[in-house]
Amino acid sequence: MSLAAPSNRADTHVFRYAQRMGRLKASAIREILKVTELPDVISFAGGLPAPELFPVVEFGRACQEVLAESGAAALQYSVTEGYMPLRRWICEYLRTSNSIECEPEQVLIISGSQQGLDLIGKTLLDPGDYVVIENPAYLGAIQAFDAYEARYLNVASDDDGMRTEDLDRTLRQAPVKPKLVYIVPNFENPTGVTLSLRRRHELIQVCADHGIPIYEDDPYGRLRYSGEPLPSITALAKGRNTIYMSTVSKIIAPGMRVAWLVLPEPGLYERVVPAKQAADLHTSSFTQRAVYAYARVPGQVEGHIADMLPVYRRRRDLMLQTLARAMPKGSSWTHPDGGLFLWARVPEGVDTQELLTHASEKKVAFVPGAPFWVNADVRNTMRLNFSNASESALVTGIERLGDLVKTHLARA
Repeated sequence: MSLAAPSNRADTHVFRYAQRMGRLKASAIREILKVTELPDVISFAGGLPAPELFPVVEFGRACQEVLAESGAAALQYSVTEGYMPLRRWICEYLRTSNSIECEPEQVLIISGSQQGLDLIGKTLLDPGDYVVIENPAYLGAIQAFDAYEARYLNVASDDDGMRTEDLDRTLRQAPVKPKLVYIVPNFENPTGVTLSLRRRHELIQVCADHGIPIYEDDPYGRLRYSGEPLPSITALAKGRNTIYMSTVSKIIAPGMRVAWLVLPEPGLYERVVPAKQAADLHTSSFTQRAVYAYARVPGQVEGHIADMLPVYRRRRDLMLQTLARAMPKGSSWTHPDGGLFLWARVPEGVDTQELLTHASEKKVAFVPGAPFWVNADVRNTMRLNFSNASESALVTGIERLGDLVKTHLARA
């Protein structure tokens, strides 16, 4: 039986959308990435690792090993909580790299960090609930929490990260008790700023005083190029009233879509699991086993990280040096100790959203800062990714960006 041909009557109101869809907007970053596929465009837009550094050969061996030794199980349905050997490896990895003590039963394997944001939003947030975030804040988190009709309390930040005295004041003045404080403490997206050790302790104390859990999102923590490593918030708090999330996207490859939540509170774990079941049943059995087969080889993960660090360090330094030479007077930018991004501010009067519309003329792309700001209209900021472009392309791209800003200022 074939489908009937459409009638001529207007069916524009057949689909009645949920009210929450009015708040959901396409990711500015995803949309800009479409532009970067154009020939000769040098992109600083996406948070993309360097593809030439992906461990293709080693991961290929891991995939072959999985298919040869447990192919049927790898291609079968599996449990929601995740592949147990991988969960055990994550516990050991977090203990040695981050001083986080956890049990496999507290680890939930998720399909990328974005799913973790969605699951925590689904589990904790009712329409109108408040989430405390930095300003500017990670766009992916805003997008995920918007789906559950959250409202936001903004806390100011500086070169030492979230200002804890402002956090305490914000919580004291909150109209209702927020459901959680969300923070990216290491090389924060979008600014690249790191929360200082003193403020980590203060954050834990302030949240304990107000009875607010902390959601620690840590995708970039192993990508440190300067300065001293800092203990995670979850480790300092000994897991009390914390959610910890990280991923293999930056330490192996993002296409695997393998990440994890550490949920020390048993009641929370028991509620997040059925939320995941409703979303996807479980993260891919094959990719979980392949990641484990790769990671269990002694020294392989740490060796890969060690190979990436000097490359990303050179690219960060080169971007900073080129910005100093190419950008007009009145511009400024952060100096991150790690991660994938820095945050630039151009002179007042330059709207980077408008600037982007002319960027194709210069064959350069970036992310305007406006979507990262909540409850604020700031138009002269942008996020720049330094990990993806080659060194020669990076210099050329920043020079093009500087010319673009200068041309815009001359026209103003």
